[in-house]
Amino acid sequence: MATTHGPARTSRFHLPHPHHEATAAALPGTPGVATRAVLAAARIVVGWTFLWAFVDKVFGLGYATPSGKGWIDGGSPTAGFLGHGADGPFKGLYNNLAGTAFADSAFMLGLLGIGIAMTLGIGMRIAGASGALLYVLMWSVVLPPENNPITDEHILGALIVAALALLGAGRYFGLGTWWTSTTLVKKYPWLT
Repeated sequence: MATTHGPARTSRFHLPHPHHEATAAALPGTPGVATRAVLAAARIVVGWTFLWAFVDKVFGLGYATPSGKGWIDGGSPTAGFLGHGADGPFKGLYNNLAGTAFADSAFMLGLLGIGIAMTLGIGMRIAGASGALLYVLMWSVVLPPENNPITDEHILGALIVAALALLGAGRYFGLGTWWTSTTLVKKYPWLT
């Protein structure tokens, strides 16, 4: 006599039994454990990349931002790249924006917000859309790209953050499931 098993039960901290993995993977829209782990890892790595850029630019830790040139030291997080690195059809626009309070504040707020959202798995729609936009804007600073006449790692990054948002990667080893159940998100679903 054959027995059938329902879908694997999982909680935020419990992985399904391997016996149930095939059943869980067969359900439409239910990725397997390996897929969830890869999506979670990609989301956290992307989030940390944004957070690290924010911290380095604030404090001038000597990585991308030289020591003593951090935002808290009076340095500008956009002056160098937009003022001296811009090339191509938008060079004049980016040169004019370089080092302005608007550009510095918008860039830093974007890095922080996208980094927190991606790392924790909350607000993934906004993080995915704003992350993709930020990557495309950074791509457009230097056109054509140095190593390819059309695309570079910024376009890849834009596609990855969009995919993470569209695939609901915040639900996997993150706070996305809790976030979507909050009263705030239920009232304003665009915050998912």
